[in-house]
Amino acid sequence: MNIDYVKSILPHRYPFLLVDGVIEESEDRIVAFKNISISDPVFQGHFPEYPIYPGVLIVEGLAQTAGILLLKSVEGIPLFLGIDEARFKKEVRPGDRLIYEVRKLGEKLGTVQVEGVAKVDDKIVAKARLLLGVKKK
Repeated sequence: MNIDYVKSILPHRYPFLLVDGVIEESEDRIVAFKNISISDPVFQGHFPEYPIYPGVLIVEGLAQTAGILLLKSVEGIPLFLGIDEARFKKEVRPGDRLIYEVRKLGEKLGTVQVEGVAKVDDKIVAKARLLLGVKKK
């Protein structure tokens, strides 16, 4: 599923839409991707001589991927409420395809906890547990 599918679900838009497409999804799991390009605006300052995709944007990409999963069952705006156990294992560079794998762990009091893993070439580059909610329209 391509960018049109992603845009039909998420309210985010360029330059802060950080998911390019969805590879697979089920009720409690989703796999999506972001193609990292040297033309991404972030590389104008992070770092021009040795461009590295920022870890905070990887985590945001995981949260947006989780948002796609959430918004399939609830209408509204996904809210990023918390991050736990975030770890960054490897640099992500222009030309990489970042794969986001998100699995729902549980729901409680209107929030959803997920586990996210980001990979490049089947190697983990980042992982985190995220807490999300949805602001109803």
